[in-house]
Order: sequence, then C-alpha cells, then structure tokens
Amino acid sequence: PPRERSRQLSSTSLIPDASEFPAVTLTLVPLVCAVGVAGNAMVVLVVVRSRHMVTSTNCYLVSLATADLLVLLAAGVPTVTEAASARVWIFGHAGCLGITYLQYVGINASTGSIAAFTVERYLAICRPLSAQALCTAARAKRVAALVWLGTGAYCVLWLFLVDTRETAYADGVQVQCGYRVSRSLYLPVYFLDFALFYALPLGTATVCYALIARVLFAGPLPPGDPGRSGSVQDSPLAPMRFLFSCLTWQVTKMLAVVVVLFALLWLPYRALVVVNSFLSPPYLNLGFLLFCRLCIYVNSAINPIVYALMSQRFREAFHGLFQCHLAQPKPPPQEASPVYDRVIRDSKQLTIIDIHHRGVDPG
Repeated sequence: PPRERSRQLSSTSLIPDASEFPAVTLTLVPLVCAVGVAGNAMVVLVVVRSRHMVTSTNCYLVSLATADLLVLLAAGVPTVTEAASARVWIFGHAGCLGITYLQYVGINASTGSIAAFTVERYLAICRPLSAQALCTAARAKRVAALVWLGTGAYCVLWLFLVDTRETAYADGVQVQCGYRVSRSLYLPVYFLDFALFYALPLGTATVCYALIARVLFAGPLPPGDPGRSGSVQDSPLAPMRFLFSCLTWQVTKMLAVVVVLFALLWLPYRALVVVNSFLSPPYLNLGFLLFCRLCIYVNSAINPIVYALMSQRFREAFHGLFQCHLAQPKPPPQEASPVYDRVIRDSKQLTIIDIHHRGVDPG
C-alpha cells in the first residue's frame, strides 16, 4: 500500500512535509535559516558585550532575537532533514516532543517580546513620568524573563499532544512525528494561539502605535520655527531636544516595522488555520503551504536586517563586531541616550517637553 504522507509537527503544524519540494526546501530554507541564525546571534552578541547597548528596548530585542534563533533551529533544521531523509523522522520520540515544544516556545516568546517592547515604547513616549520607573533595563530583563517563563509553561501542553508513530513496510519501518489524536481536536488550541499570540498582540500594537504617532506628530517644531515661540524654542536645550525627538521617532519607526513584518509574514499561516477550521477537507495546496512555512522563517530572519538598515547604533555595533573591536567598544554614536539624559539632569529649569522626552530611550 502507498505510504501515508508524513506530517512533521512544527511551527506550521497544519502543513504537510516540505519534502514535496525537495529542491526548494534544501536551498531556500537553509539559506534563510543561515542568514537568520547569523543575524540574530549578532544582535545578542552586540548587546550583551557592549555596555552602551544595554537599554530597555534592546533587552526586548535580545529576547526577540533569542526566540527567533530558537524557531530557526528547532523548525528549520528538522524541515531540511525531513526533506533530505525522504520524510523519515530521525530524532526519535524525545526529539518529537522536545523539538515541537521548543518550536512553540520560540514562536510565542517572539510574540511576547514584540508585545513587551510595544508597551514599553508607549509608556516611554506617552507616559513619560511613569516611564522613569518602568522603562529601565533591569525591569525589561525581568519582563523578558516572565515572557519566557509564561510561554514555556503554556507550551507544556504540546508535550501531551504529539507523539511518534511507526508504520511497518516490507522494506523497513517508517517513523513519523505527528498528532496524537485527530487533527480536529487541536483546533481549540490553534484558535487560542491565534487569539493570544497574534490577534491580541497586533490589536494592542495598533492602539499603542496610533497613540505614539499622535504624540510624536504633535511634538515640538524645530528650533526657531516662526510658527512657535517661547521658552521651549529659546532655551539653549531646544536643539538637543529636537534632535532627541527625531531620533526617538526613528527608533519607533524601526520597531513599528518589526511589528508590521510580523503581522504580514504570519498572516498566511494564521489565516490558513482559521480557514481550514471551517473547511472539510482542509485546504492543503502544497505550494501555498510551503510559502507559509517560508514566510515564518523569513519573519525570524529579517529583524537583524531591519536593525542594520534603520538604526545607526546597530550598524556601528555590527561593524565593530566584524572588526573584532568588541573588547574595546566604541563610545555610543549620536543616537544613544546617555548624552541627552546628562543634559537634562544638568538643567534646573525643565519644561514639560524636557520631562516628556526623558522617558524615551532612543535606541
């Protein structure tokens, strides 16, 4: 009898094995994963080993990079080995449970990290007085740890939902990793994932960034602008405040791009899960399914590229990493925040705009 099509349970659990397209799987997937692993590892290294890079925002970006590394390694590597080994699961029973668990931990921790830095950015810009106590690197580390602990506990249920199965054939035994029971029984879990780790974070991000944009677009005009006068523009700190506001807007745009890419690249798979819950039989076009899988890998690989393109601080840090200067890190570029914090602390006559911008960590 023909062999049953193997279904590797990964971050795209409704997707059949990628070995239907071995050429694509063995070329594009390793390429995307290699770029993503290298880029995310660089993000972690430049923040951990450079003191001036340890900010509240960057702590969340390290958490996100670590989660993306986990997704690329726990999902990408099994995908390639599956395609290379003719749909045979080679990691055993413990590997089936452990890899599935790690995939979902990485996926959900990345979403939690995005939600965390979105709320942090909202507090820093829209609630600057509260941000003085809440938006610190130490607190960001604690929040990131809670994100990982929470997602780790939530994903334990997958240890009881998957299993290996063996099918005997004349030429041997085929081992597969897949659902323990009927796929239809997993739909509540997928809907819960959709709500907690896609719809809710994106809804929160939409509201937060709308409020952030309102505050930033209503911010102070450039110094000397004829349409605005008074102590704010006449103050010797006005040029510094305006530059700080511009840099804050640049970093906020970078983080918003990360959120938009997350929304777009996860949309095909999330939409597929929702649509297939109402279809019988489910829609399983192999080309589209592979596209969904690749979108997820690209999402985990693209963030370091965004940082390099949109952040001067990360560009210089990456350059320093390649030049082997991490042992003697360069002073922070103009984008860094300590300069502005020192200027503000030295001023005895702060306007409300001064206070407003103190809570913002520009990078």
